Amino acid sequence: MALSKKPYKGTRDFLPPDKRAQDYLFEKMHQSAQLFGFEHYDGPLLEEVELYKAKSGEELINDQIYSFVDRGKRFVAIRPEMTPTLARMVSRVHREIPKPIRWYSIPNLFRYEKPQRGRLREHWQFNCDIFGAPGRTGEVEIIQLLISFLENFGANESHFEVLINDRTIVDSIFSSLTPDKETIYKLYKLVDKSKKIPDEVLLKELKEIGLEEESQKGFKRYLELSSFEDLFKFLQELNLGEAAENFKDFYQVIEGQNIIKYLNYDPTIVRGLDYYTGIVFEVFDKHPDNRRAISGGGAYANLLQIFNEPALAGVGFGLGDVTLQDFLQSHNLMPDCSKAINDIFISYQVPEGYRDLTQVASALRSAGKKTVFSLETLKFKKVFSQAEKSGANFVLLYGDQEKNDKCVIIKNLASKEQETIELSNTEEIIKFLNK
Repeated sequence: MALSKKPYKGTRDFLPPDKRAQDYLFEKMHQSAQLFGFEHYDGPLLEEVELYKAKSGEELINDQIYSFVDRGKRFVAIRPEMTPTLARMVSRVHREIPKPIRWYSIPNLFRYEKPQRGRLREHWQFNCDIFGAPGRTGEVEIIQLLISFLENFGANESHFEVLINDRTIVDSIFSSLTPDKETIYKLYKLVDKSKKIPDEVLLKELKEIGLEEESQKGFKRYLELSSFEDLFKFLQELNLGEAAENFKDFYQVIEGQNIIKYLNYDPTIVRGLDYYTGIVFEVFDKHPDNRRAISGGGAYANLLQIFNEPALAGVGFGLGDVTLQDFLQSHNLMPDCSKAINDIFISYQVPEGYRDLTQVASALRSAGKKTVFSLETLKFKKVFSQAEKSGANFVLLYGDQEKNDKCVIIKNLASKEQETIELSNTEEIIKFLNK
């Protein structure tokens, strides 16, 4: 049977144009995180499955992880997410290093899922987390970072919005509707899918979980909230004003900032039910052809407890490279990565050219110029097509006349300006390239 030339289902080959696009995304990730003082970390691609069992849901463990027993009889998995590894690493050092801890990573992740738009079995994810920040400052900064990151691509409030909620408030509201914890859990599940089901199905499910009629009305009123002001008014009506105090502190901080134009309250945003404990948010693409969440995150306090460490306030977000690229392409914010970008293409039309120009190429590379050196004699009519394919901005020509005169011709392919420069005068060549 002939071997397939296609990559494994749900993964990608990164040919040079694809890799240039990915490198562009990664460069923006590094720049944005480091502008906020975040430090880069990474962890192993393999972890013991027990680590994921301690933090992750049953769906991931039973259906989505790539796992196997290694030669040492250890049950291990190729990492499906970075958070358990992050928790393990922070639990080792958090007592010794200053806080707040600001870390970011761009891990390669694997999940056995059905490949579809925005979701593959292998992807890279931009993760940023803060541990030990006082009050709501960590949440404010992590949202600022996420918005700043997307703005660095040229995106603005016409392209995306940040939908936000607070799990502390949701807990208080649901507890006022019913004292039963199992019913509250079912309400969380219901609110999470409420936008995807018709009203009659919603009402039917509310009855099935045993919620009293008055509480059903309260739940439906909660789902109708559409602004921060609506939320605060609703909480006052339920005598839950105290539950809103921390969220009001957060809102007062962001109210006077530029990021407020991106933020909208959404009662259906609750995120991972067993994980987040405070503010939760999702970034939604506003493009009609790609109306979906492209990133999500929130505040958590109990992450380190799986290692018997005390609670430590944390907040973070994750953003996958697949959904990010879909977002950028939908809004025409992705640059053209189909061609390489180089400074100069060195060509020669005489056999001695390779020997004569080797030192020139070395000098240009030492000066930081991306130099493509032809490895064969090129006829003049082929030089410019080769230079264009290489993505060069300049071309160097070296024919019989130049060999006799011990010089080279340098041509700017955009402006068509050219100069004849002595072969040995690499400083003058570099000066021309710098124009």
